[in-house]
Formats: sequence, C-alpha cells, structure tokens
Amino acid sequence: MTASGSVPTFLGWALGVAVTAAILGTPYLFFAYHSPDLHLVLDSLDTGVALLVAYLLLGRYSRSGRLQDLLLADGLLLLGLAGIGLTLVLRLVGLDDDRGGVWLPVAVRVVGAALVLAASMTSARRPAARWNRPLKVLPWVTVAVGLVVTWALRDSLPLALALTPPASAQRPVIAGHAGLLAAHAITALCFAAASVTFAATARPRAGGRDELIRLLGPAFALAAFARVNYLLFPSLYSDWLYTGDLLRTTSYAVLLVGAAREIRHFWSMQAQAAVLEDRRRLARELHDGVVQELGYIRMETSTLAGEPEGRARILAACDRALDEARAAVDALGRSSDEPLGFVLHRAARQVADRYDASLEVELDDSIHADADQRHALIRITREAVSNAIRHGRSGRVRLCLDRHDQRRRLRVQDEGEGFDPVSVRRHAGGYGLTSMEERASSVRGAFTVDSTPGQGTTVAVTW
Repeated sequence: MTASGSVPTFLGWALGVAVTAAILGTPYLFFAYHSPDLHLVLDSLDTGVALLVAYLLLGRYSRSGRLQDLLLADGLLLLGLAGIGLTLVLRLVGLDDDRGGVWLPVAVRVVGAALVLAASMTSARRPAARWNRPLKVLPWVTVAVGLVVTWALRDSLPLALALTPPASAQRPVIAGHAGLLAAHAITALCFAAASVTFAATARPRAGGRDELIRLLGPAFALAAFARVNYLLFPSLYSDWLYTGDLLRTTSYAVLLVGAAREIRHFWSMQAQAAVLEDRRRLARELHDGVVQELGYIRMETSTLAGEPEGRARILAACDRALDEARAAVDALGRSSDEPLGFVLHRAARQVADRYDASLEVELDDSIHADADQRHALIRITREAVSNAIRHGRSGRVRLCLDRHDQRRRLRVQDEGEGFDPVSVRRHAGGYGLTSMEERASSVRGAFTVDSTPGQGTTVAVTW
C-alpha cells in the first residue's frame, strides 16, 4: 500500500470502526434519532455529491480514456440515482410502496457498489473501443431494466422490513428479509474491498498527486461501515436519522473534498496549458524570425571574400547566436515533462547535424532533473558538442547520460585533436570552458575536462 493512499484510508477505517464500536458497546448512545428534515437534507446532499463526482469522472475519462474513470462514474451515478432521484421516479410511476420502493433502490445500489469494486481493480487499463458506448449507457440501462422488472413483479415482491420503527434505539435490530440483509452485506464488502484496493494502487499523476483517487480509499471505507450499520440497524424510515446515514454522508463529504481538489487541479492545468501555448507561440516567432535571419547571415558570410580570420570570427559569432536562439526556442516550446535523455539527445543532434557530424548516444531514461538543471545541462551539451566538432575537428561525438557512484553524470566524448585545458585557460581565456563550468556549479554539479592533444576530449558533469 502506497504512503499517498494509506494514511487517509487508515483514518477512514479507524473512524468507521470507532463509530460502530461506540454504538454497539455504549448503552448511552442511540443509533437513531427522529429528524425528518435533517434526513431529507442529508439524502439530498449525498445524491448531489455522487452526481457531481460522477460528472467529474466522466470528464476525466474523456481526457484520459481510462476504464477506471468510466466504471467509477457509472458506479457513483447509480449510487446517486439510488437516492432521492429514484424515489421521485418511483413515485411518478406509482411504485413508491413498501415493496418496489425498497427493492429497486437496494438492487441499484448493489450494482453501483459492484462497479466501484471493478473500477478499483482496473487501474490504468483502457476499454476496447466497442465497449465505450455500452459502458456509458450502463447506469441508465440498469435503472430502466430495474423499473420494468419491478413493475412486472410489483404484486409478488416480499416485504423488506416491518413498517413500525423499533421501540428502542439502544440495541441492534438485525431484522428484515434475508435479501435485504444480504444486499447490505454485499454492498459493504464491495466498498471495503474497493477502499483497500484504491489505497494500494494510488499513484501520483503529472502535476502532482491524484487527490480524487487518493481520497476514494477513506470515502469507501466510511461507505462500507455505513452499510454495516444499515445491516445492524436497517434504515427504511425517512423520519429517522441513523448512524448509517451519518457515516454515509461523511463518506460523501470526503468525496466532495476530492472533487474540489480535482476541480482546482483542472483549472491549474488549464492555466499551465495556456502558458505553454503562449510559450510555443513565442518559440515559433523566434524560429521563423531570429533563427532564420541568423542562418541567412551565416550562409552569406561564408561566401564573402576578405580576411579569413575576420570571416571566421563572424561565423563563430553567428554560430553562438544560433545556439542561443535555438536554446531559447527549445526552452519556450518544449514541455518540462519530456525525459531528460530525450531533451539532451535533441539538443546534441541539432548541433551535430549543422556540422554534418555523426552522433552516438547512450542514455538512461530513468534519470531526471528539475527545470533549472535541465536548462544548464542542455547548454553544456550544446557547447561541448559544438567545441568537439569545431575546435576538436571531430567527425563523431558520443553523448552519455548514466549513473556513477550513486550520482547522475553527463558526458560528451570525442576522438578529435584534443587540447591542453590549462594552456587554453591561460592563453585564450577558455570562455567556453568557463561558461560550462559556471553552469555546472549553478546546479551544484562537478565539472571536469579530460583532454590531451591528439587523443580527444571528454567533458563530464556529475550532479
């Protein structure tokens, strides 16, 4: 069981056990109170929350395509319909008696609990295309079939529970038709198993924890104990408020918190998407404007006659400007969710292709870095590959991203002319080396250059 889902689920189970034990073991607590108004309010609240969360899950399914989201939406929709909504429908069709008005909501609730349990076991699976439409209409088909069957059997359905409320509210009254008690037991088992499974399979998602799924564990734990209380103290009296009603409403309150966090996450992602789209627009502007113009200047400069050294300096300046512009395009137009190895490979490939050099890569995709580190590593990669080709006269460069002594390491190797790092720093200033070293130190990394004239160069950053 993951830490992200175990603590709230444990608290949900602890609360359910504590309330049930207190009712069973303390003669001074009553399991039912006469309050018709409050009973109606709680029923309306539970139905509203169930339908809201079902709607949010359908929205998630439209984006993720996960079977889990669709089954959860179906299950919660049936649980919501089994409340006031179904009661109103039964009244309209004349089936709101003590038989059809009891058995149909109970049956619909069992199907809803079974769908919740099935959802907890599907995790990230996706349904086959042919099942999309049938699963979406499953709740409505269930209710329709239930109404038809209830109408057909309306005269032969058994009495679920005596109509007279219990005289004492201090002791369990496990009574009623065996089918009613079995339905409560099955529903409780489904919710309990779903609670444990959701807690065990809760996983982070992009942009943070999946709070809605994380809170399903405690929500269904409380729902399970609500059904246990209904089993001990059957609740079919709208004028009485039972401990099962309170536990059920508490479970929906937990779902409401999850729904609020889901809505907040959605709008946060919308804002991030808007920012990313704007960044991509700026990246396109840079690419179509500055980068194209710099490329044209470089091409024209290479054909000019005149002092070779001056032309070489202008070309070098153009190359640096192109690197800066392309780095800005990458920083603006790319998502931070891309694997680090993929980003570094793309940066090195852009430089190598410009000089018609070959590139070999050996990348560990499990290595990650934060945004600042990624930016610095990209710039170091570009500079090291450019230096290997332009100054080292190497036609082949090797890029490696791996782990060394429990630390992450980036290496750029070539088989070019090599150089004396001490001499370069002393006589030429070593601007490129100094820049790479400063970038490495900004990410609290160690920068090393291993090079010998005639034997190639290895630039490494370990962080």
